[in-house]
Amino acid sequence: MSAVAEPSGSVEPFVHPALFYRDEDEYLDGTVSFVRDGLKAGEPVAVAVPGENLRLIRDALGDDAEGVRLLDMREAGRNPGRIIPGVLRSFADAQPEGRRVRIIGEPIWAGRSDTEYSACVQHEALINAAFRGRTVTILCPYDARRLPEQVLADAHATHPVVIPTGSRDAQGSGAYAPDDVVARYNRPLPPVPDALLFPFDADSLSQARHVATGEGARLGLAGVKLEDLAIVTAELTTNSVVHGGGSGTLRVWAEDGYVLCEVRDRGRLTDPLAGRRPAPRDQRGGRGLLLVNLVADLVRLHTGDDGTTVRCWFAR
Repeated sequence: MSAVAEPSGSVEPFVHPALFYRDEDEYLDGTVSFVRDGLKAGEPVAVAVPGENLRLIRDALGDDAEGVRLLDMREAGRNPGRIIPGVLRSFADAQPEGRRVRIIGEPIWAGRSDTEYSACVQHEALINAAFRGRTVTILCPYDARRLPEQVLADAHATHPVVIPTGSRDAQGSGAYAPDDVVARYNRPLPPVPDALLFPFDADSLSQARHVATGEGARLGLAGVKLEDLAIVTAELTTNSVVHGGGSGTLRVWAEDGYVLCEVRDRGRLTDPLAGRRPAPRDQRGGRGLLLVNLVADLVRLHTGDDGTTVRCWFAR
C-alpha cells in the first residue's frame, strides 16, 4: 500500500481510506508500510489505534517508531466526539503548512458498545467535512473478521476510498454517502430511567450546576470527574438559555457504572461539526460543546424539529 490515493480523476487533497484486515499480518502490512512511506517522504505521521494494536505497530517499526506520534485510541478516543479536535486536528494543525500529514486512526474495534458505535460512525462520516481541502491522509483500519457486517457496510459509506482485505490497491467506494450516515445515526436517545429532573432558565443556571454536582456526588462521582460534571452542566445549560429557547431540563442518574447528565431544550442544532472544531485562540465564545466533548467519557446527541438532547457519560 505504498500509494494510497484517491481514484483517478479526483482532485481532493484530503484522502480518507478504510483499510480492511483479517489478521495481524494484513494489519501490519497495511499500517506499517503506510507509516514508513510517510516517514520516507518527510511527512509528519501519527498513529492512534487501540493499545494492543499500537504495540504491534510500534514493535514492527523498531527504531522508526521514534519519529511517529503514538496514541492509544482507547484513551484518546474514549469519547469519539473528541477525536477530531483532540487527536486528528490537534496533530495536523501543529504541522508546517503545505506539508502532507499522515494519520492512522482506528476508532472502531470489537467490543465498542452500541451506544459508543453510533458516536463512532458519525465521527467517521464527519472527518470528511472536517478535513475537506486539507493535505492530510487519514487511514482507518477495520477488523473484517471480528466487526459486524453493518459496521463494515457503514465503513464503505463513510470512506470515499477502501482497501479490501488481502489487497494493497485502493479503490473508490460506490457506497460513499457520509451525510446520509450522519442523518441515519441521528436517532432519538433511549428513554431516561427514574432520574433527578430539574427545569432551568436564565435565572437558575447556577442552581442547575449545584443540583447536578450534588446528585453526581451522591451517585459516586468525586474529584476530577465531579468537576467535569460541573463544567459540562454549566456549558450545556448556558447553551440552552442562549441558543435553545431560553430554558431546558436537566436530568442526572446512574447507569452501568456511569453517572449520566442530560440537557434537553427546544433548539435545533444545524451544524453537525459543532463541538468538533478546535476554537481559534482569538475567538470569543463558541467553545461550549467542544469543552463538553473534551471532558466527558462519552457524548451522544439527538437534534430534530422538537429540540435537541445532549447526553453525557462520566465513569464512576
